[in-house]
Parts: sequence; C-alpha cells; structure tokens
Amino acid sequence: MHERADAAERAPTSMFRFSSAMLAGTTKSAILCSMIVFTCVLPAASPCRAQDGATTTAQQMAGGVNILGYDGIWDGGVDAPFKQRYFKMIRDAGFHHVRINLSAFKYMDGRNDLDPRILARLDWVLEQAVVSDLVPVIDEHDYDQCQRNPDDCGIKLRAFWKQLADHCAGRFPTAVFELLNEPGGKMTATWWNSFIQSTMQVIRANNPLRTVIVAAINSEDPLEIRKLQLPPDDRNIIVTVHYYKPMQFTHQGAPWSWRFALLRNIDWGSEDDKRRVTSDLETIDAWAKEQRRPIYLGEFGAYEAAAMDARVRYTSFVTRTAERLGWPWAYWQFDHDFALFHTDTGQWVTPLVNGLMPLNAHDGTPQRADNGSQRAAP
Repeated sequence: MHERADAAERAPTSMFRFSSAMLAGTTKSAILCSMIVFTCVLPAASPCRAQDGATTTAQQMAGGVNILGYDGIWDGGVDAPFKQRYFKMIRDAGFHHVRINLSAFKYMDGRNDLDPRILARLDWVLEQAVVSDLVPVIDEHDYDQCQRNPDDCGIKLRAFWKQLADHCAGRFPTAVFELLNEPGGKMTATWWNSFIQSTMQVIRANNPLRTVIVAAINSEDPLEIRKLQLPPDDRNIIVTVHYYKPMQFTHQGAPWSWRFALLRNIDWGSEDDKRRVTSDLETIDAWAKEQRRPIYLGEFGAYEAAAMDARVRYTSFVTRTAERLGWPWAYWQFDHDFALFHTDTGQWVTPLVNGLMPLNAHDGTPQRADNGSQRAAP
C-alpha cells in the first residue's frame, strides 16, 4: 500500500482504502499439499461448505500482519530481509494470519503469463505460513497501476487470478484470495462490480470452496460501501476495508507524501478522536450486518514519526474496536515503514505488539526487547 514515489504523492486521500532455495521447496510443496488438501473432506454440515466458509475463515484469521510488500523474496532473494524463521515468530507473538502483498504484474510477460518462478516462491511462502499455523491471505497488490489504467489492469488482473486459481486448485485450502489491494482512482463502482462478477466466475470454476476477499471502491464516505455489488448466492466472500483516518496523524512525517512529510507532533487519543473511529467502523459494520458479509480490516497503523505512545493508543483502539465488531484485522506492516519488527536488530517493537494483542495473548514470546523509542523517523 505504502509504495514510495520519487516525486508524486502516493498516499490516497480516502478514508477507507478498499491498500534457488525456494525452488528446491517444490517437492515439499507437493508433499504438503497432499496432506492438507484433505482438511475439507468432511461431512456435509462442516464449516468447509461454501455458504459457511467466509464467517469461519474470518474467525480463524483473527489478528494478522502484512508481510513481504517490499521484500526481494519475489526477485530471487536479493535484498530480502524477511527470513523463514519469522513465520513462526509471528505466530508465537499471537498473530493468526499473514496478508502476503504480491505485486505480480511485473512478473508477467507480454501474453500476461506469470513467471513460474514466482509461483514456486509463492508456494514456499504458503508452505511456511501453513506449517506455522498461519492463515495465508494472497493479496494482489498492483493497486497503483490499476487505479491509473483500469482497463489494462483488468486484463492483467483477470489473467493473474486465472493462473493462480488453476495453480492452487485442490491445494492450500486454508489460503485466501484477495482480488486487489485498494481499488479506486479511475475505476468506477460499475467497472469494479463488473470485474468482481466475471473474476469470481473464473475463480469458482476450480476453487468452489475458496474464501475470497473483495474490497469496495475507495471513498471518504463509509456509506459508499453500499455501492459494492457481490454475487448474491456466493456467501464465501469477505469484504475488506482499510483505515488510516485521520491521515494527518497516521501519515505525519511520511517522506513520500507532500501533504504530510513536514507534519510533526500531532497527537491522537481524545474522546472525540475515539468517537470518530467508532462511528466510522460501526457505519461499515451496519452495512455488513444488513448484507450478512464478514468485514476484514486489512490495513491500519501509524507511521514512525508519530510519538510512540500516541501510535500505541491509536493502533490499540482501532484493534479493540475491530475485535468488538467481530472483524479480523491485519496491521500494516511487519517491517520497513510502520514497522512492527526490526529485521536489523531482530527485535519486536514491543509497545506496538503489546497494544495490538489481547491481554496475555503473547506471554513468553521471545525477542521482545525493543521499546521503539529510537525508531522515530528523522
């Protein structure tokens, strides 16, 4: 979501941003898939039934974290700070899922065929998540290109999901597909709704029980989610929103934003601040209950330039509100900016982790020494 730009601002103004060793693991992938594919071979009344799948998956996802958005793992391991052991560390810290940020378009050729090496690397990531007892969410993250050129995006995005649906058919049953991070820009609600309908048909052809996450078009008005039109008979869909309001707090000091780069010392945590968050999220929840659709808070957080105590207050309040509403959530993000973990020191930003996790959810978690006090942005 927070990809940087050299000159142009990349932070949307919307309130809801609806944002060689691995190849050797292929044999392991085949073995692992032969075991886990049977997890849905259950009686007819099981939670694997499509009409029950979304709610069950949302409950299993619980709290999570975004990973691999900037990591060189996709490029063969060059400049790839994310290590295999981090999957278990994430689970031990109390998280239950990872949202895997994959910008796949640059790995597609002129015919929109995906580089098979990317599929092999994705298999490795999925394997590591599964063996670490994490639900993997595969998030197609090419939102910037899609916002600028919807028609070109539609061709590439549909081709991506056709290939991934074929690749994952009968495999990795706990993996969740997320159609696109933060659709918006030049996309209209009509365009996006049409794309959802056609692409869900592609996915359902050979993934009838797969849970799929779908975002609504970006808007500053949470009631705009009412424009989202989903296949009415497909109940195995989770709807996602992102939340960074107020942007002047959560993005203060962000160097990629001309609007917020120079902002400092903006606090958060007044009763009015809390009422605004509560009102926004409850508005979304009211629509969700009308539609009988689970909601997923796929991104939220505050950039490092904000004071740590204010960041903790904000992330904790948003998290507890989401949990009160029954939503799974994923913090943005594990490392890089908004970081929850420092790969250079191998330490968690302890105040943030403590603020995110329910009481006693991570007692005994190792490597939790960093208080984050030296990590403010310059």
